Amino acid sequence: MTYSFQMDERLGIKLPILNESWNQYTVQTQESILSEWETIRGKIPDRIKELEHHINEKQEQLNIEEDFERSCQLNSDIAELASIINDLWIWYRLNNQVTEKSHQ
Repeated sequence: MTYSFQMDERLGIKLPILNESWNQYTVQTQESILSEWETIRGKIPDRIKELEHHINEKQEQLNIEEDFERSCQLNSDIAELASIINDLWIWYRLNNQVTEKSHQ
């Protein structure tokens, strides 16, 4: 198999690992990749919602935190979660580009 889907621990989803350029895959293989990716992609909004929940929890902690170092850590945690959400949205939108190319 010249492609796989590998778990990205940071994002919490599997990402495609393509060992060839997209056009080198047969139409059947492209459809198989897209089908599997669509299943994974469908889970991204739920993952984002989960991360947003964690951000809200950390913001609540930050609102009452009096220790400066702990406040800095909470801010850092919130920034990292926001970065993950941003990356997930990029992956979510990526599917539209791949799908459009495969239909042309």
